[in-house]
Amino acid sequence: MPPGQQPDSPDRSVIQIPLEPGLICLRGLSPRRLRFEVEYGLERGTSANSFLFEGGAGAAGKPIPPVLVHPPGDSFAAPFLEQLAALVPADAALKVVVGHVNPNRVALLRRLAVQWPALMLVASNAGARLLQDLWSQQRPAGPDATATAQDLPDLPPIDVVKQEGCRPLAHGFRLCLYPTPTPRWPGALMAFEESTGLLMSGKFFAAHLCSGTWAEANRSSTEEDRRYFYDCLMAPMARQVEVVLNRVDGLPIRTIAPGHGPAISESWRSLLSDYRRWGAAQERAKLSVALLFASAYGNTAAIADALAQGVARTGVRVESINCEFTPPETLLEAIRSCDAVLIGSPTLGGHAPTPIVSALGSLLAEGDRAKPVGVFGSFGWSGEALELLETKLRDGGFRFAFEPIKVKFSPDAATLKTCEETGTALGRSLQIDQRRQQRRSGGGGLTESRSNPAVQALGRVVGSLCVLTTTKGSGESQLSGAMVASWVSQASFSPPGLTVAVAKDRAVEALLHVGDRFALNVLAAGRETAPMKQFLQPFAPGADRFAGLELEQSPAGQPVLPDGVAWLDCQVKQRMECGDHWLIYAQADAGALLDAAATTAVHQRRSGANY
Repeated sequence: MPPGQQPDSPDRSVIQIPLEPGLICLRGLSPRRLRFEVEYGLERGTSANSFLFEGGAGAAGKPIPPVLVHPPGDSFAAPFLEQLAALVPADAALKVVVGHVNPNRVALLRRLAVQWPALMLVASNAGARLLQDLWSQQRPAGPDATATAQDLPDLPPIDVVKQEGCRPLAHGFRLCLYPTPTPRWPGALMAFEESTGLLMSGKFFAAHLCSGTWAEANRSSTEEDRRYFYDCLMAPMARQVEVVLNRVDGLPIRTIAPGHGPAISESWRSLLSDYRRWGAAQERAKLSVALLFASAYGNTAAIADALAQGVARTGVRVESINCEFTPPETLLEAIRSCDAVLIGSPTLGGHAPTPIVSALGSLLAEGDRAKPVGVFGSFGWSGEALELLETKLRDGGFRFAFEPIKVKFSPDAATLKTCEETGTALGRSLQIDQRRQQRRSGGGGLTESRSNPAVQALGRVVGSLCVLTTTKGSGESQLSGAMVASWVSQASFSPPGLTVAVAKDRAVEALLHVGDRFALNVLAAGRETAPMKQFLQPFAPGADRFAGLELEQSPAGQPVLPDGVAWLDCQVKQRMECGDHWLIYAQADAGALLDAAATTAVHQRRSGANY
């Protein structure tokens, strides 16, 4: 058992990973999905990395207090506090570098303030403001839930990091702090220890997976997880991420230790290159959506993340803007230059936050009524802020891309999946409008693609006509999807494997990551009309793809269509990015031939263009 493992708490544990004399990583481990937010969608658990620089004597014998960098959220409170208390005495003047501020972190900081009365916080300018706003807004959960406002500890003093700077620690360490604000994390603060070359990067370069090993085995072992995290949270703010990359690229890094997931020791330069490449793809997009939001407790931000991921899936760029921390000129430029505007708000005390009211005024004054808008947000007991946004925009003559998304309290997995699909539908509609304008102006587009001889020849490469069906999870959190697949091919004999091409903007794509399962239903020639009609129709976001069908189940619990030629029960083993599609390689673990006399249906295309 690793040091610090808690044998009686299988869902939450904290281990100690000694890195250097006087430096310990405290890693929280959760093998199960911790939260419903989209970045946890791979369901591989999570880990939370904190770093303790132990106290000691300085050069002149003056005591130097211990420093804790990047404390976890309150989800890991019990095992984390137990481990920290064994390392740091209660009378120590513990300093805590808060690299990420949200209600979950603040709840843990309150506990630290109680257990270490001499506590001092270290935060960026924006982080200090968020700490002040959140400290007394939300009461602690669990055993502290009955506390009154008077029972809450006072906000500890905050050492505000106004610009980059370094400070000496005990044991010869030297810690440098770098504010790295983004729309999603305005209070972000990176920490870099010079003697070890350790970059404690917080949310950047992170991945949600449960691993007790200090560093990843190799680049490929976590590539999909880090790409998924990037797509969920980094892609909507690619420009700001590029600024952060430029800053850290000049540091003498030896290891990157993000806030979630294993450290990157051998291939961190490759990861930085991947971040730049993924961001460049966003910047090349010709269409863009401005995503304006504010979020008090993270619920509205979670909806924004899901919408952004859905939009980005179509190749449309998302410009994420936190209205609380964005200059007015940046907001106006985004409104004027984008092709659609989404605006989201919580309801606080029966009102919208002042920055959202200001952003609404800018949208009403400068927004193009020909461009679609959308409203989203969360609320507790009432939703006046959302009603305000909807009423003002409708009265202002704006065209709504979708009905306002109004979520009471926190969104669950099904709600977030619906939000993703809503974003995807918006991205597709913008692309359709763009193609129509190109055709009206004689600008090539579809006609040019289909007249290309190579594309015409590519269309003659045919594969089996199939319906891919899948479910993931159980109970209220179960998600399902389906799609017609005609780019299907056998890929291996031993083990039996096949490949399926899945367009990036397919809703089902999010359910086809490594380890996920699906059924491939091979259709019969002459009997393909009914399933084609069922699964080629446009589905509203969140709609049940299997409504009205009598389905059977594969051994792995995947939906099977009983009227096909055959079915295969498959598990995704690899994914490869291929332009506007993902090529999925899956291993067939079970299957059945349903009609030996039937002929497999195929799809004859006029061209290789997918319209």
